[in-house]
Amino acid sequence: MKISVYGLGYIGLPTALMFAKNNIKVIGIDIQEELIQNINSGSLLTNEPGLQEAYLEAHKSRRLIASVIPQKADVFIIAVPTPYISNEKRLFDYSYIINALQSIISVMEKGNTIIIESTIAPGTINEIVIPFMRKYNYEPGVDFYLAHCPERVLPSNILGEMVNNNRIIGGVTTKCSQKATEIYKIFCEGEIHQTDVRTAEMSKLVENTFRDVNIAFANELAKICNYLDLNVLEVIDLANKHPRVNILEPGPGVGGHCLAVDPYFIVAKSPDLAKIIHLSRETNSSMPHYVAANAEKLVRGIHNPKIAVLGVTYKADVDDIRESPAMEIVELLSEAGFSLSIHDPHVRTIDPRFVSAEDAMRDADLILLLTDHTEFRAMDFSPYVKGMRNRMLFDTRNSVKAENAQGMQTINFGNLYQYVNHLETVIA
Repeated sequence: MKISVYGLGYIGLPTALMFAKNNIKVIGIDIQEELIQNINSGSLLTNEPGLQEAYLEAHKSRRLIASVIPQKADVFIIAVPTPYISNEKRLFDYSYIINALQSIISVMEKGNTIIIESTIAPGTINEIVIPFMRKYNYEPGVDFYLAHCPERVLPSNILGEMVNNNRIIGGVTTKCSQKATEIYKIFCEGEIHQTDVRTAEMSKLVENTFRDVNIAFANELAKICNYLDLNVLEVIDLANKHPRVNILEPGPGVGGHCLAVDPYFIVAKSPDLAKIIHLSRETNSSMPHYVAANAEKLVRGIHNPKIAVLGVTYKADVDDIRESPAMEIVELLSEAGFSLSIHDPHVRTIDPRFVSAEDAMRDADLILLLTDHTEFRAMDFSPYVKGMRNRMLFDTRNSVKAENAQGMQTINFGNLYQYVNHLETVIA
């Protein structure tokens, strides 16, 4: 069997490597020539745990070869981006999928299988993919097999989750589902649940939308409690004593290529019905403005205040800044004219604002912790306190232990109201 994976990004490359790891010949297709050269030359570098080793093994065995030119295969897996078009309706751009299909058609044969892993709105395969394939006289379930198998992995543990997580497979026909199931059983040890294609499309979106809505509830509580002079963390802790209540903690926003995007697929398909989903997105999208506004209040009255930002990735212990609320906060504060220094041990950049922890906190008036990396959760801040001008820490992740922040005013969403005038609190 030969498998061709289209799109060698955060999902496509690990998928290709999992098949290669299981003795399958894999051809990776991507439009980025530099990426292709790096993969084929053995010079690709990645921080994702286990991925570097899997890549070097696949490169040495020649089970993974990358190319910009489509090649014949038995199975074609599409893992290309489906970005939203930035406008009020949040419509999505499916041109990457269409381009991949166009490329596949040039080399595919009857009896081949096409699997779409990219996140798509419910109805995309029936309304866009199948009509496109029919233009070239390819009927799904007759001339080729077609299925949707949405990815569901967590950065920093992608390979482990690919192996152990349950998978949903939605085929255009029962036979299509069976074919796709056989393929993923090559490496997937979790349960594989077969369904129809539209249900599979929707289920992935619902998973992330559920999480987004729950995060929005916590973030909205933070705003309300801060306005009412209440400690939201204590309120949530006590509410969670109820056996059927499990409220999350608030944070600076929601980021990444899934949680901050997937709800819009549902909103775009049913804008008049997805009211809670849409409002939840607005709440989470407002948090960077809320954090930036309150950070400004904390340094109000200080001459030429310096803010030290700790962590800018969208979640802990990854190098991914896509849709990062932390980066939005940084830009908001920069645009407001604040002097910023940034420390993030997981981000590689030539941006001169990124410095060491010591340099970031030296002469700082406020430490703004935006990402709860393991390094920050365990960090003893005492060596840096003496070098600060004003000793304030705004921990938006509630991750720093009191004993590690002695000598500083430690502020979080729970006690924020004690440090800012609640009558002027921004309700963004």
